[in-house]
Amino acid sequence: MIPTPISVSTAASDPDPISDPGEALRVLLEGNARFVAGNPEHPNQDAGRRAALAPAQRPFAVLFGCSDSRLAAEIIFDQGLGDLFVVRTAGHVTGAEALGSIEYGVSVLGCALVVVLGHDSCGAVAAALDSLEQGRMPGGFVRDVVERVTPSVLSAKAAGIEDRDAIVDEHIRQTVDLLVERSQALAAKVAQGTVAVVGLSYRLRDGQARQVAARGPVG
Repeated sequence: MIPTPISVSTAASDPDPISDPGEALRVLLEGNARFVAGNPEHPNQDAGRRAALAPAQRPFAVLFGCSDSRLAAEIIFDQGLGDLFVVRTAGHVTGAEALGSIEYGVSVLGCALVVVLGHDSCGAVAAALDSLEQGRMPGGFVRDVVERVTPSVLSAKAAGIEDRDAIVDEHIRQTVDLLVERSQALAAKVAQGTVAVVGLSYRLRDGQARQVAARGPVG
């Protein structure tokens, strides 16, 4: 018996991806609200979507987040295949590879939004604090991660910020600024108003993502 073929849409028939940064952010935050409430829709996760995306991808946002296993972007923002271009490093530290990946998402794939996603109880921030306060610097390439987070910790302390989760928020803000300052391609699109860079802080216990920083047009 020959199985009946699955009817799928083509990439060309899919609606155009979101091109407005404010709309892209709204879609992400609405998805997060569904996740927090326990009512996810699990969009774009079926066989039809998979087949439609095979020729090309057209995500609407770059998600640059911490590598923490509890920050699975498509889950916490209730998105599906082809919606997000995800780049992750420990402590969302920014190196050439991360910047190149983010620029690819914006310049080649046409993403309208770049999100920097950090979270409370961040191990990279805690390690940077320990290295400053107790002189404990990890070895290997973990040391490089800590050194890249340290400027944010120093900035927070200079501003009188002592709470560890508030320091995480400062690290998110510093990362947002760093992306725009280091990437000429990204800075140009932010200046043109076609792309925004937004910092979100995620709470591990309740799953909520809240905005702590923004560069560009997000309403």
